[in-house]
Amino acid sequence: MKRYLIMEDGSIYEGEGFGADVQTTGEVVFTTGMTGYQEAITDQSYANQILVFTNPLIGNYGVTLDDFESLQPQIKGVICRQVARIPSNWRMQDTLPGFLEKMNIPGLQEIDTRELVRKLRHFGTLRGRIADSITDADSVVKELKRQNPTKGIISQVSTKTLYPNPGTKRNIVVVDFGAKHSILRELAKRDCNTIVVPYSTTAQEILNLHPDGVLLSNGPGNPEEMTAAAEMVAEIEKHLPVFGICMGHQIFALANGASTYKMKFGHRGFNHPVRDIASGQIVFTSQNHGYAVDPASVDKEKLMITHVEINDGTVEGLRHRQYPAFSVQFHPDAAPGPHDADGLFDDFISMVDQRKEARTNA
Repeated sequence: MKRYLIMEDGSIYEGEGFGADVQTTGEVVFTTGMTGYQEAITDQSYANQILVFTNPLIGNYGVTLDDFESLQPQIKGVICRQVARIPSNWRMQDTLPGFLEKMNIPGLQEIDTRELVRKLRHFGTLRGRIADSITDADSVVKELKRQNPTKGIISQVSTKTLYPNPGTKRNIVVVDFGAKHSILRELAKRDCNTIVVPYSTTAQEILNLHPDGVLLSNGPGNPEEMTAAAEMVAEIEKHLPVFGICMGHQIFALANGASTYKMKFGHRGFNHPVRDIASGQIVFTSQNHGYAVDPASVDKEKLMITHVEINDGTVEGLRHRQYPAFSVQFHPDAAPGPHDADGLFDDFISMVDQRKEARTNA
């Protein structure tokens, strides 16, 4: 079936539809990952966005429940050069088009994704609509220019009630701004009894759960909308070890007086090189974000910058100078992506254990 992508700059791309037969609107972004399409599509950090895959073929190994990063993905659409006609893998439980149809997510293939990505890199992120017709394209363009698809999006993807991911030994609270399942898996590997709480949970409500540490998850949208969450973190870091990932990193920065800005087209992919400033070590990382911390706004009396992105110098890690609290912009859970940085979870657990030991000996 013929399907179109209408962009806010007036450009139109004609292609072939797959997945759900619906029209949808979102922020058009791209990922450079060569694999991991299912994890990307189910990552809540892509909520209300239309995702363009730069790899020319996706869907070749199908879809399996084991690789979900959320059970109800909020992505608005998928665009690729070609979707596999006959996928094959022993783990496969569904095809990518079949999965998208069940999730009510439209797809668009057989367009020039290279040209589209060049446009996004040159002009920055643009809003777009996947549509079945272009007869009203002019009115669609006007509507797109007025919209802000990601405003208030964290309230849509965060859990509404707290829930456990049972384990033993350590009690960790995960504040859900759009958390990936892989973060919970990494905590489970490290003997953590995890309680996932809504993004709006207050510091006192978290302290009432008697955790040993707090993890701030990834999530979509503009971090500067999360003023209440930043106030919560500013209080929590005085009492408990804190680890922020992606959106959690940005909120940690805001809690300590820094500011954030919207990037031209963001970092989305699994091959971003990051330098650990202290050791000089370079790790390749999985990333998915459209905002970054302004390095000029970082209060050097409170925070130190621990990691930077080699390609553009953006702030990729922060550590508090007084409290056992740190954050990274990338995904050490690496689902998908390289596992170069998964030792950061061990660093967090060490902080938690040291605090528990100190309290025991006090």
